[in-house]
Amino acid sequence: MTVTPTNFQDRPHSAWGFHHVRELHPTAQVWRGAGPVWDLPTQTSDLEDVTFEGADGQSTTLTAMMAEPVHDGLLVLHKGTAVYEAYGNGMRPQDPHILMSTTKSFAGSLAGILAEQGVLDLNADVADLVADLKGTAYGGATVRQVLDMRVGLDYSEDYTDPKCDFAYMDAACGWRPPVEPGAPDNLLDHIGTIRSAPPHGGAFHYVSPTALVMGWVLEAATGETFAELVSRLIWQPMGAEFDGDLALDRCHRSQTEGGLNVTLRDLARFGELHRLGGTANGTRIVPEAWITDIRENGDPDAWDAGTMADIMPGHHYRAMWYTNRSHPHRPMMTMGAFGQTVYADPVAELTIAKLSSFPNAGDELFGEMFRCLQAITDALHGD
Repeated sequence: MTVTPTNFQDRPHSAWGFHHVRELHPTAQVWRGAGPVWDLPTQTSDLEDVTFEGADGQSTTLTAMMAEPVHDGLLVLHKGTAVYEAYGNGMRPQDPHILMSTTKSFAGSLAGILAEQGVLDLNADVADLVADLKGTAYGGATVRQVLDMRVGLDYSEDYTDPKCDFAYMDAACGWRPPVEPGAPDNLLDHIGTIRSAPPHGGAFHYVSPTALVMGWVLEAATGETFAELVSRLIWQPMGAEFDGDLALDRCHRSQTEGGLNVTLRDLARFGELHRLGGTANGTRIVPEAWITDIRENGDPDAWDAGTMADIMPGHHYRAMWYTNRSHPHRPMMTMGAFGQTVYADPVAELTIAKLSSFPNAGDELFGEMFRCLQAITDALHGD
């Protein structure tokens, strides 16, 4: 079996490729710094016997699910203590794993930090901040509209269509073979092909290049790369245990839509700091008001009119995080293709990090994963 830069997303290659991205693609280091690690104490539990409906419609357990060869890592924190941790497909605790679109939520949290510092104006036109965006479909969109995926675009992100617009982006960053001769071979050129569909500020429209734009806005506002920003503003003060990696395209542009790679435990730490309202080990990292805004101020009408309401009813999207507004706890979560997620429930005092290599980007296994999250919540909190 040969894993290559353009097949590493396909089974069976992804079982290895998703936690060896730095060996397949150019990456930038996300330095953890020289400070202490945020300790995560461990405690035994009986979560391995928690039952829920599996992907086949039959009852399954956490242990049985994790034995399937599409699950790479699962870590459950309850009240800050690791009560369940398991790995698959040869992944080890020290191995960084691709986060796919969970990367977007890092951009959202960085935006909150920089906005509070006065470095980022949420009402600014993104094309005024990033000169390369002038004349593109993103012109006229505000930072806030980009953060909330409410940019008026004519763009298809259908993972089942090998010739959709997103397939061209996947090829542009070197993750897939070219869709056709002469198509863009870098992310900036791909952005230039996106068609506008005014107005901005309407329905929620999930478009991965929008998160590229957000990351580049952060870089322009600070003069730092996305990897440097994650390191300085999140990874170091959080007390990450290991360095992370950020994938780059052929022109060394940051893949801020899906290119972060981190270990399972560090991903859980990232989720836990949001569960705690923006603090890590007593250190303020993300403004508490920003996290409250994520959970409380998403536009339900924009979501209900948008592209994901049918598969995730009762949610909203704010600052590149999902919130289940129909759940009494209003948990917030990230979601990445092929089964990457962070789930933070402040009421249940619960954080879950999940890394996977599902066969398909928008796989039906997501349903099993959501049921698993709820079963764990019920087992630890009871409501």
